[in-house]
Amino acid sequence: MLALLGQVRQQEAALREGGGEKAIAAQHGRKRLTARERLELLLDPGSEWFELGLFAAFGMYEEWGGAPAAGVVTGIGRVSGRLCMVIANDATVKAGAFFPMTCKKVLRAQHIAMENHLPVLYLVDSAGVFLPLQEDVFPDQDDFGRVFRNNAVMSARGIPQLTAIMGMCVAGGAYLPVMTDHVIMTEGSGLFLAGPALVQAAIGQKYSAEELGGAEMHAAISGTVDFKEPNDHMAIARMRSLVSRLGHRGKAPFDRVEFDVDRDKPKYAAEELYGLLDPDPTQAAANVYDMHEVIARIVDRSEFEEYKPEYGRTLLCGYARIGGFSVGIVANQKQPQRQVSETGEMRMEFGGVIYAESADKAARFIMDCNQNLIPLIFLHDVNGFMVGRDAEWSGIIRSGAKMVTAVSNSVVPKISVILGGSFGAGNYAMCGKAYDPRFIFAWPTARYAVMSGASAANTLVELRIRQLERGGKKLSENEKKELKESIQATYGEQTDCRYAAARLWVDAVIDPARTREALIGSLEAVAVNPEVEVFHPGLLQT
Repeated sequence: MLALLGQVRQQEAALREGGGEKAIAAQHGRKRLTARERLELLLDPGSEWFELGLFAAFGMYEEWGGAPAAGVVTGIGRVSGRLCMVIANDATVKAGAFFPMTCKKVLRAQHIAMENHLPVLYLVDSAGVFLPLQEDVFPDQDDFGRVFRNNAVMSARGIPQLTAIMGMCVAGGAYLPVMTDHVIMTEGSGLFLAGPALVQAAIGQKYSAEELGGAEMHAAISGTVDFKEPNDHMAIARMRSLVSRLGHRGKAPFDRVEFDVDRDKPKYAAEELYGLLDPDPTQAAANVYDMHEVIARIVDRSEFEEYKPEYGRTLLCGYARIGGFSVGIVANQKQPQRQVSETGEMRMEFGGVIYAESADKAARFIMDCNQNLIPLIFLHDVNGFMVGRDAEWSGIIRSGAKMVTAVSNSVVPKISVILGGSFGAGNYAMCGKAYDPRFIFAWPTARYAVMSGASAANTLVELRIRQLERGGKKLSENEKKELKESIQATYGEQTDCRYAAARLWVDAVIDPARTREALIGSLEAVAVNPEVEVFHPGLLQT
């Protein structure tokens, strides 16, 4: 685990370098700071920076030289004491141009801000759409135009948005700052729908960038910007000042008691979690552990009040506090469990599998948490739902549908952490990405797909062999072995947590020992939004 964590940290460090030393030097040569240097000035000294989407576009766009972190930095931090979402273009990566994943990353950040009513601070320094991939950036529902739609929706909901233009802001991207509450612009920056070259080509007029869309023009003639500042430092100081004046719209109804970092910490060291799972996917069957051990290392004082502990034992449900917040926890139990059936028979149930009783218990517990305004934490290490005759006779489909319905209609904040596997419908029932978790995190050991690697690889190998044999090709044992190894390698890569994080299926890959901190930060963010919809559970199969 430590070796895997070391590899992940090394990759994270490389991603934080953006376009590299040469691109950073070029940015400094323009008398501009990098995105991360701007962040250092913007955030309150000594406060926690909770970065999201660092692995976005990881391993993608290699034919274009790659796009580290998708060319934009997003995350949550404190500015003038207020918890804010920050979206900062990284001009060292292709001049801050928008790749398809850049759009998706910005949209995810905006979505998190909307759900949690977090003020949004945009640090703009972007050349606009990356033209070679424009067809995947421009037209669809979740593409570039959605960014501006979200600006308008957040404004209507009273969610503060502030923009500092500290470089180029061109074409469609020029709408973003003007659709926010305050616009700050530094001297030497540019804000225009079309740059000088395009204007000359389109209508034959020749103007300098400053004449067309410089800070002086927008401050004195068009009136588009509210504040003109000489440099990045002064623009960020202005933004901090404006944030300090924002009003407060009330508190969320979730219970939080006074919390002391030392007094209320877990009784057990978080670093002990490193010895829990074997990161080798071929050893997944050996990853049998008691999920109580995880819970004891993330909740306050290691206190967990378990709900129906004798029933549906392959799912743990119960109440705890994390950082003083009252939470409900739904977690897969990885140890095999003895369970008495309705007919009185004693059976052994597989760990990490959801049985009918487990699903019924979880559905009831989730509804209880919604009724009582208790945020939900889902801890995934799930193989899926039980199959077979006995499972079907027990009504597994009905019970699974009940749990999925409860998760779907839940109105309290949901936060998911994927520890190990998260496969098939188990991912859905445990609040996977499709079920609107406010945040979704993954340990480096996380793997998820429609089925586990070994099962999927064997199935794919058999299908491929039959396909080849139908075409008249007979494979030797060595050829079959090579085919299996190739398919297993490809499938293994696709189930890796970094593959998922590259596509924003998870918000961040986290150190297992920092799970508690990630959850406390998430709970503080969700508690900014005081609004909770009325809970309607929908039609439940009984």
